[in-house]
Amino acid sequence: MKQYLVKQNLKLVLIAFAFLIGLGSLWYTNTLVSLLAREETKKIELWASAIKEMKTTPLTEDISPIIFQILLDNKTIPVIVVEDDGRISTTLNLDSTRIKNPKYIQRQLEAMKAEREPIEIQLPVGGSTQIYYKDSTILTQLFIFPVVQLGVVAFFLLIAYWAFSSSRNALQNQLWVGMSKETAHQLGTPISSLVAWVEILKMRNEDPIMVNEVEKDVQRLETITERFSKIGSTAALDSENINIVLENVLNYMKTRVSSGVAFVRNYNLNEITNVPLNIALFEWVIENLCKNAIDSMQGKGTITISVTNAAESVVIDVEDSGKGIPKSKFTTVFQPGFTTKKRGWGLGLSLAKRIIEINHKGEIFVKSSEINVGTVFRIILPKQKPTEIKYFARRLELSIKKLRNLDFD
Repeated sequence: MKQYLVKQNLKLVLIAFAFLIGLGSLWYTNTLVSLLAREETKKIELWASAIKEMKTTPLTEDISPIIFQILLDNKTIPVIVVEDDGRISTTLNLDSTRIKNPKYIQRQLEAMKAEREPIEIQLPVGGSTQIYYKDSTILTQLFIFPVVQLGVVAFFLLIAYWAFSSSRNALQNQLWVGMSKETAHQLGTPISSLVAWVEILKMRNEDPIMVNEVEKDVQRLETITERFSKIGSTAALDSENINIVLENVLNYMKTRVSSGVAFVRNYNLNEITNVPLNIALFEWVIENLCKNAIDSMQGKGTITISVTNAAESVVIDVEDSGKGIPKSKFTTVFQPGFTTKKRGWGLGLSLAKRIIEINHKGEIFVKSSEINVGTVFRIILPKQKPTEIKYFARRLELSIKKLRNLDFD
C-alpha cells in the first residue's frame, strides 16, 4: 500500500507543478497584454489629438507633417469616427472585404461602444466628435494565446499519457499472459497425476465420500488451470443465464466458508437473463469478490448479490457488510499489488477488472462504500457483444472520467 501512497503523492506534486507553470504562463502573458493595451491606449489618444488638430486647423493654414504622420501610423487599431449628428465619417483598420456593408459597420460600432467609452473631441465651433476603437488583432490574439497554449499543452499531455499508458499496459499484458500460461502449464502435470490417483482410489473401493471430495477438488484445480490458460487469449463468450451462473458460484462458496457468513440472493432463478459470458472466467470474478468480502467481514457478516435487468445491459451488485473502503482507494484497489492483507499478491481485483473489461467488454467499479458499514462492487455486462467502435468509444469515455478524477495510472 505504501508504494501506491508514494505514487499518488508524486502524481499530486506533478499536477501541482503543472498547475503552477500554467498560472505563471497566464500571469506573464496577461502582464504583456496589459502593457500592450496601455501602449495602444496612448497611441489612440495621440491619434485622437491629431484628428482634433486637423479639424481645428483653419483652412488657410497648413497642417503639420507630423500630424499626417501620426494619422498614418495607426495601421493596427480598429477605429470608427462618429460626428455630432451621428454620421460615421471615418473607419480605419476594419475588414476591407466588408467595409461597404452598413450592417457590418454598425455591428463593429456597437461592439466598440460595449467595450469602452469613446474619446470625445470638443470642436471650437461647437459640437463634438466621438472616436470609438477596440483592441487590435494582435492584442486580441495575445489575449487568447494562454488559453490556446494551455489547450495545446493539455492535448499533448493527454497524447503522451495515452502513449505511455498503452505501452505500459502492453508490457503488463505480456507479463500477465506469460505468468498465466506458465502457471497453467505447471499445474497440468500434477493435476494429471491426481486424476490418475483418484481412479486408483475408486478401483480400490476406498471411502466413496472421501474419493468424491478429492475428485471435486481435482476438478476444481482443472477449472483453475483452465482459467489461467485463458488469460491473455480471446475468451469464447456464450449466451448464458446470469442467474444460474451466480447460483452455481454461491452454492460452491457457501460450502467452503464459515457458518457466520450469510448469502442473500436478490435475483429470480426462474427468470432468464442471458448475457455473453465465459463461465470459467466470470465465476472467477464473483468468487474473488466474495472472498474479499469474507476477508473484509473477518468471516462474519452478509454478502448480498443483486441482479438488475436494464435495456442493453445487466447490472450485478456484490454487497458486503465489511469494514469498507476509503473513497480515495476506489480505483487503487484494482491496481496490481494493492492489498491490505498480510498475505497475498494483490492480484485478485486486478484480474477481475481485466476479465470484465477485456474479455467481457463490461465495467467493474466500486459503486459505494462506507467505513465499518460495507462496500458495493458493481459489474455491468452488455447483453450483446459490442462492436469495436462502441467498445472503443466506451473505453475513451471511461478514460476521460479517470482523468477528471486525477487518477493517472
